[in-house]
Amino acid sequence: MRVVFLGPPGAGKGTQAKFLEGRFGACLVSTGEILRKAVREETPLGKRAAGYVRKGELVPDDLMVELMAERLRQKDCQKGFILDGFPRTIAQADGLDTVLRDAGWALDGVLSLQVPCALSIQRLAERRTCRNCGSLFHLAFNPPKQGGVCDRCGGELYQREDDREDTIAARIQVHEVQTAPLLDYYREKGLLIEIDGVGRLEEVRARVLQALEGPGV
Repeated sequence: MRVVFLGPPGAGKGTQAKFLEGRFGACLVSTGEILRKAVREETPLGKRAAGYVRKGELVPDDLMVELMAERLRQKDCQKGFILDGFPRTIAQADGLDTVLRDAGWALDGVLSLQVPCALSIQRLAERRTCRNCGSLFHLAFNPPKQGGVCDRCGGELYQREDDREDTIAARIQVHEVQTAPLLDYYREKGLLIEIDGVGRLEEVRARVLQALEGPGV
């Protein structure tokens, strides 16, 4: 399985992608995790990306493609992968095509979770993150056993700045502008699979699995 997950912030991409990782044994590759790891370990690419990350600027497309190519060459991605948060632009999609072609691979599908803006805001505003280990919790869907405390390491849970309602609304607007061309890009290639992301976790999961039962995936 080699698939891309698209969708606005709060659509549930990470949750569904994590489920598919366990179900099919494919490697889950998150743009955010790649960036944080490369910067933390001060790899050559991480050092180049660090300046943009610290300034809160977008990492250039060519650098993101290089980071992704480096990650996909690792052993755990050889049997399949699920991309969460990449590509985000047409330039990144073109770069991914080149990386896959050079490896003799092809995407099986591009899953786009569709949810209304109001629902995305509601979902993200109730998300909490551990300051220590980065684990994610949700006050409604995945609450911690003890309020404000991480189940995994006992660290403090907090609401990230980008999970506040005004910030979320701005992120969604930016996403819509960026992603509309990307949806058309993959639709023209016959790879786009649009999935209703509204409903209980299990309901959306069932739709994702049904979509993956199609030919070629």
